[in-house]
Amino acid sequence: MSTKAERTTAFIIETVAPVFNKHGYVGTSMSDLTEATGLTKGALYGNFENKEALALSAFQFNSNLLLHKIDTILAQETTAMGKLDALTTFYRNYDVFTLNMGGCPILNIGVDAQHNNKLLSAAVRETIKTVEGKIALVLEDGVNNGEIRLPVTPLQFAKQLYTMIQGAVAMSTMSRDRKYLINTVAYLEQLVQREIKK
Repeated sequence: MSTKAERTTAFIIETVAPVFNKHGYVGTSMSDLTEATGLTKGALYGNFENKEALALSAFQFNSNLLLHKIDTILAQETTAMGKLDALTTFYRNYDVFTLNMGGCPILNIGVDAQHNNKLLSAAVRETIKTVEGKIALVLEDGVNNGEIRLPVTPLQFAKQLYTMIQGAVAMSTMSRDRKYLINTVAYLEQLVQREIKK
């Protein structure tokens, strides 16, 4: 059973996570956070050392939601091809999944924190590596099971695949046009079927 303090901390993180994700670290003011939570500045700082600690916790909250969703999707399939198909299906609707988060946390926070928050920037890079690692593991299992063939190492292919997805997320976000995401995912599905499926 969680304590009142733990529940308050969890409430703050969950409430401010989309605020930081939408407005960025610099663009989010303490008044934005007090307005979102209904708590005073003192109450926020009673639970977090500073704004940086709160922003990091908020990003980790969103990152964990994303990683948990990917794990759940991958766990539902038994073959590498099934997992790749489930992953591309998820990313086709990624903008819908991240809507309540304030958009893609990797894109939003990654760009925002690049030059003004080393801890946040490092956390984003770690999440990127984790996602790429999950994709690489699927590919490696597929190679080992004789389902797929790769022209490069699983990690290299995973990085390229994820780069294309995140590029499509960026273009969809900036242009407000879902076709970038939908068309890129459709291309990736064809690529997987044509180029790596045995």
